Amino acid sequence: MSQLPPRAVLFDLDGTLVDSAPDIAFAADGALAACGIAPRGAARVRGYIGNGAERLIHRCLTDTLDGVAEAPLFTAAYREFQARYQAGLTQRTVIYPGVLETLETLTAAGCVLACVTNKPARFTTPLLAALDLTRWFTVTVSGDTLAVKKPDPAPLHYAIERCGTRPARTAMVGDSLADLLAARAAGVTALCVSYGYSPNVDLRSHAPDALVESFAGLLPWLLP
Repeated sequence: MSQLPPRAVLFDLDGTLVDSAPDIAFAADGALAACGIAPRGAARVRGYIGNGAERLIHRCLTDTLDGVAEAPLFTAAYREFQARYQAGLTQRTVIYPGVLETLETLTAAGCVLACVTNKPARFTTPLLAALDLTRWFTVTVSGDTLAVKKPDPAPLHYAIERCGTRPARTAMVGDSLADLLAARAAGVTALCVSYGYSPNVDLRSHAPDALVESFAGLLPWLLP
């Protein structure tokens, strides 16, 4: 009998593997100030993270989750944000407790790991490298790897195919509704962490397969 392929575990980045909100907020507030707009503050910006850098800047400019800023203002602010964030990508960003130990345990158990994020590759690649996280991931899917982002399931399907497994043997770990909805649409196990960037969303009400308070708390669900 042939052995089943290793289980694949897909991880979101911001708010799941790393606390990058301080650097993101610093760059976003700096971009707003450069455009003559009052800073939103770290706490508010934290709640705007999760659907990619462009959506983040629209949210910061309009100070609403669904707002769309005027094109000239958005273009100027987004340009400022990209330059500022690139310059300070890991000044304040830290890996969450338990992440390295858990990734090591999963790898030792034969799991194939991937990072699937809505963050643009120009930020994702150097951030993972600077924090020495690249080595854990067989596949990295950024927000601009495909034409669509989470909650569309396509980034998950893309990662699953390259991990050499199938949805029934895959779990998605994230901190946002976008992660949960993408997991559901892709037909994979949906695991959520409660410590991330979703202050305005009750993830439990959307019935994830598990909602854990710490990264290490994922292990009983991934290696039962």
